[in-house]
Amino acid sequence: MTRVLLTGGSGFIAAHTLDVLLDHGHSVVTTVRTQDKADKIKESYKSHVEKGQLDFAVVPDIAQPDAFDQAVVSDPPFEAVLHTASPFHFNVTDVQKDLLDPAVIGTTGILKSIKKNAPTVKQVVITSSFAAIVNPSKGFWPGHEYSEEDWNPMTLEDALKDAVAGYRASKTFAEKAAWEFVEKEKPNFTISTINPPMVYGPIVHPLDSLDNMNTSNQRILAAVQGKFKDEIPISGVHFWVDVRDVAEAHVAAMEKPEAANKRFFVIAGYFSNKEMCQIIKKNFPEFKDLPSDSTPGGDYPEGTPDKGLYKFNNKRSIDVLGLKYKTFEQSIVDTVKSFQKKGL
Repeated sequence: MTRVLLTGGSGFIAAHTLDVLLDHGHSVVTTVRTQDKADKIKESYKSHVEKGQLDFAVVPDIAQPDAFDQAVVSDPPFEAVLHTASPFHFNVTDVQKDLLDPAVIGTTGILKSIKKNAPTVKQVVITSSFAAIVNPSKGFWPGHEYSEEDWNPMTLEDALKDAVAGYRASKTFAEKAAWEFVEKEKPNFTISTINPPMVYGPIVHPLDSLDNMNTSNQRILAAVQGKFKDEIPISGVHFWVDVRDVAEAHVAAMEKPEAANKRFFVIAGYFSNKEMCQIIKKNFPEFKDLPSDSTPGGDYPEGTPDKGLYKFNNKRSIDVLGLKYKTFEQSIVDTVKSFQKKGL
């Protein structure tokens, strides 16, 4: 059993990561922004709370430099930290202030707090993103194979162009800052980063309404609600992974010594919005407002993933973390079923 601090406990990825940690018998404290969020999680994990396997720490604003100073202190002391929290903003008016600063401060801040106040911590796993790997200027970059060796080359000037650029840069700058911290400060702990692309999968975290859903799953919901009936929107990066595999990756990176000081490109494969709609139609005949086979849009650039599109290498995540990736159909079906449970 490992004593673990899990940040961002009410989030989409963190909720699944909490399930895996508890299933593996670890003792967990998870951070939330408010006591109300803690109370909602408690309702789902009453037995774990009662036997002392799960507790909570309130961290209202992770963008404050000393936000985690108290949260990293525990009795018994923490041995590992899984940092999934990222700054939460409803709207972006200033890319530097709303996206870049909080992402970098949120990541370096927790590393500083661990070094200062939690000397027993030996592993830190950080949720990064494919956004820190992709080179946006290359488009679909046919022939290139993305792997952990790739870094998004965006500059601060690129980042300030708009919110999408700002988001990609925030993930890149935050991850780079983490690796630089370890290199310069030489703390007692190692770090590993988990870099997923689009993350789909069932919702297990408390949601006030379906409108508050994570961004990637909103796409599936929009399809089910009939918003793609006349035209299917473009698919974006065409890379995806199931949230349950991302959760397994975080816990495996903590449990396996050989995962220390490595990045992990956690990716199941290709997808298109068109395929997503076809899967929903096949498995849920009750939804009548889905696109037909002749509805335009949502396909691969050249109709299939093996033409006109970059490739991927997920070998490290399979060899080191032992991941067995779920299929796109399984992920979409389980996601829609979770919507139905939430009262779609």
